[in-house]
Amino acid sequence: MIPKSIAAAMAVFLVMVFPAAAVSMEPLAVIKVPIDTVIAILNDPQYKVAGTKSAQRDEIWKIVKPMFDFDEIAKRAVARNWNDFNDAEKAAFTDVFAQFLGNTYIDKIQGEYHNEQIVYLGQDFYSDIYVEVKTQIVRETLTIPVNYRMLKGGDGQWKVYDIIVEGVSLVKNYRTQFASILSKDKPAQLIQQLNDKLAEQNKRLAENG
Repeated sequence: MIPKSIAAAMAVFLVMVFPAAAVSMEPLAVIKVPIDTVIAILNDPQYKVAGTKSAQRDEIWKIVKPMFDFDEIAKRAVARNWNDFNDAEKAAFTDVFAQFLGNTYIDKIQGEYHNEQIVYLGQDFYSDIYVEVKTQIVRETLTIPVNYRMLKGGDGQWKVYDIIVEGVSLVKNYRTQFASILSKDKPAQLIQQLNDKLAEQNKRLAENG
């Protein structure tokens, strides 16, 4: 259930803190400022020491989590099947899916980040509340287009609800996988599968520091 592309990993977690004072910031700025902070954490010498990966991961997750609208991500990831979830299942699914994504992508970035350069291309507004911020991840041998789709909430904050890497939607990727599972199983069984995978992730990450 984990996309293999490291580009997708970079796309998801090259985003960080969204200060309350930044409500009026343009979406492009909301993306750019946090990216620079994440890169600084990834390059921080204190996290080059053995046994510090867990601390670095916790620091990234603590600041990154508020940047994303995980309620919206969860709802879009199961699409029309969302109506089959009761309120408790919706909350449980959103929580475990958020943690699962966090583990997946922070782990990939910690293992495969190599001083990539980020180029900011602009932002396209589709309405007063929907915008797509366009960027590129530039490596030595290739350039990877990464677009952040953002939604403006009732509190005025812009949050990411989908990321498009080389034309491929993160949400659509999971939607296809979840639709296959939900065509045979109930929401509770999907949630249990994700909880099992999360437990496996946590165990492996703990063992690796």
